[in-house]
Amino acid sequence: MQPYLELASLRITATIPLSPRIYSTIFLEAMAAMAYIALRGAALAAIVALIHWVYRWRHPKCAGTLPPGSMGIPIIGETLQFFAPNPTCGLSPFVRDRVKRYGSMFKTSIVGRPVVVSADPDVNHYVFQNEGKLFESWYPDTFTEIFGRDNVGSLHGFIYKYLKTLVLRLYGQENLKAVLLAETDAACRGSLAAWAAQPCVDIKDGLSTMIFDLTAKKLIGYEPTKSSESLRENFTAFIRGLISFPLNIPGTAYHECMEGRKKAMKVLKGMMQERMADPERKCEDFFDHVIQELRREKPLLTETIALDLMFVLLFASFETTALALTLGVKLLTENPRVVDALTEEHEAIVRNREDPDAAITWAEYKSMTFTAQVIMEIVRLANIVPGIFRKALQDVEIKGYTVPAGWGIMVCPPAVHLNPDIYEDPLAFNPWRWQDKPEITGGTKHFMAFGGGLRFCVGTDLTKVLMATFIHNLVTKYRWKTVKGGNIVRTPGLGFPDGFDIQLFPKN
Repeated sequence: MQPYLELASLRITATIPLSPRIYSTIFLEAMAAMAYIALRGAALAAIVALIHWVYRWRHPKCAGTLPPGSMGIPIIGETLQFFAPNPTCGLSPFVRDRVKRYGSMFKTSIVGRPVVVSADPDVNHYVFQNEGKLFESWYPDTFTEIFGRDNVGSLHGFIYKYLKTLVLRLYGQENLKAVLLAETDAACRGSLAAWAAQPCVDIKDGLSTMIFDLTAKKLIGYEPTKSSESLRENFTAFIRGLISFPLNIPGTAYHECMEGRKKAMKVLKGMMQERMADPERKCEDFFDHVIQELRREKPLLTETIALDLMFVLLFASFETTALALTLGVKLLTENPRVVDALTEEHEAIVRNREDPDAAITWAEYKSMTFTAQVIMEIVRLANIVPGIFRKALQDVEIKGYTVPAGWGIMVCPPAVHLNPDIYEDPLAFNPWRWQDKPEITGGTKHFMAFGGGLRFCVGTDLTKVLMATFIHNLVTKYRWKTVKGGNIVRTPGLGFPDGFDIQLFPKN
């Protein structure tokens, strides 16, 4: 009987109409349940998509076999490790540790771009020799923002060759012999004499000023004035941020660098407008020659390319050489045996002159055999450029690995210059290791301080002349001692965070 009573009760209940409030409550609860299920589904889908994205980041697609290595954290990659400070002349821990773990080729990600790093001399040589075929010049977007989107490093083919020919009018050997050798000699004499009259001088700052004043005059007709000092300060800010973490907020080196670029470009634009408005102006410096090219009926240059060219030349002409020479003075200070050998070579040159105070001749410069060895050893250890970047134009097979099309490849000169299999005791400052070796004029597999291939540095000869004339005047006329500083740091570019102060004492 009980089951029938329950059934009857259910029938009666079912016929009783529910209130609208109850219907609303049931509807809201159902909607809440559906929303909860949908949110859980969306969250699950987002998690799955995130996991897939992270997996694809860490395991990029490749038609062949990628080199071993880690892509690091998504977006950031291994940028923080790449820019970590290193207070030695040795190979950066970033490269050293990965070469030890993965071998001479490894993959990574720097400032958001996938890159293959090469510490292999044969691979480096292959990359340089195949520019324009398999690879092209490339730098991360942050570098391009600093140098300018139409800088010479971003140009290819005919326009690059055209600009290189244009620049060689200034930095080629003919102009070095006829003009620049005597001017660099005079600049070195005057600067050293001025420094010797002071209690001490920050040699890095002094060299930067000396070389900037010299090259800025040749490039844009600038004289050593307060305005030129202001312009140089902008380029000094530029080097501090050029190879730094790309965080463009006030207080960072990168932001300071970008501000320096804006100010320097403002000066250059003003000069260009002034000269373009004066068609009767004679050619007095390199900028005037560039303006002439812009005035041609069908110019190959644009104003943007011309301005970026002048900006890059002003920077490259002084700061890299000043850094190498500063390290050179530090290495000479720590190695008196090398100073003695240099002094012997240069005093012999002075004794053979009719006038001991005469300027250096081209024949004398070419006779500086040991000096050339010292310069090679300085730039080998200086490693001013921590990496030379190219981009693969197609999938490229190298030594069993594939560099995918569009990926960057970073040739790492320090890994070659500090390789104990190539250079015995590589951290030792030993100019004699270059004895009886042919002069390197275009880069080799084992020496790429000035680059290699089609983009071998056009300012190489000027750099060597500057270093040789400075060394000649330093060792023949002065003694010196360290006052303070001299510590180096690489981030990964070379820097002297606490300066390098020396005191000069005139001989005799």
